[in-house]
Amino acid sequence: MRPMAQPQTMSKSDYVKLRGRFTPSNPKIIFVLESPPASGLYFYNPDGKTSEPLFKAIMKDVLEIAPESKEVGLAEFAARGYLLIDATYKPVNDLDDREADAIIASDFPELVEDLGNHAGPESGIVLVKANVFALLASKLQDTGFNVLNKGISIPFPGTGNQRKFRTAVRAVLGLTV
Repeated sequence: MRPMAQPQTMSKSDYVKLRGRFTPSNPKIIFVLESPPASGLYFYNPDGKTSEPLFKAIMKDVLEIAPESKEVGLAEFAARGYLLIDATYKPVNDLDDREADAIIASDFPELVEDLGNHAGPESGIVLVKANVFALLASKLQDTGFNVLNKGISIPFPGTGNQRKFRTAVRAVLGLTV
């Protein structure tokens, strides 16, 4: 049995470059997630598969579409005014919670700068994942951002949380469940 190839390490600028093609000029909703995954299955990689958990959940539960490719889905995501930004661009999902949270907290100024470059006065911020919500909701509100999930923690849509993700994200966005 051959060992699995490790994903190529990418820099923040690599991630931002992938995201750039699908960045709306005036996002109405900005999802903030934890980080790109250590697996390399980055949301904004148009060469990925439509079956990737986060991509599939966003397409199904937010856009209500089943795109033929990630390229098509990402273009539609942007066309509808949605953007996804990571709290840190250092993959932290394979780290213990304390270490992951410390990295997210230390990268908060970069997140604020990134959001400031994209969020307009009407942009809503949606925080996804319990630790992201706990660490960032108050701090982002105190910094002047419009965090939409007031008291609603949205789980990451993987490992059995797909239904909870759907219910929570649709409630925060005011969509019918």
